[in-house]
Amino acid sequence: MLVRLLYCSRAVDASEGAIEAILREGREHNQASGITGILCYGDGIFLQCIEGGRMQVNELYATIQKDARHKDVALLHYEEVLERRFGGWSMGQVNISKLNHSTLLKYSEKPELDPYSVSGKVSLSLLEDLAATAAICGRG
Repeated sequence: MLVRLLYCSRAVDASEGAIEAILREGREHNQASGITGILCYGDGIFLQCIEGGRMQVNELYATIQKDARHKDVALLHYEEVLERRFGGWSMGQVNISKLNHSTLLKYSEKPELDPYSVSGKVSLSLLEDLAATAAICGRG
């Protein structure tokens, strides 16, 4: 049974080294666990969609909730799926600093990443748009 989970969180340490460590560890874990997805990071906020087996995705989300590097973890969307949308990446990464602000404005009131102020469906649409427009900088 495949599921898709979308969450957001705030980075406790937004330094480049701390973010790189999270990405590196995530890619290693995801590949070993059969989890795929896409991550958008900007202004101290993570927006991530993860896909895979129900137990693997649920266990990963529980780990993220307990991870001291994340705060304000919020579940935005969860569903059973027939197929993966982000199956090509253990964790595709969007470089928010290179985005055209009009892309963000398409989905929110301000040209900034703020999944806390929009619905989970809107955040998922944003990630799908970013993947379709090749805004992925790390395909891990």
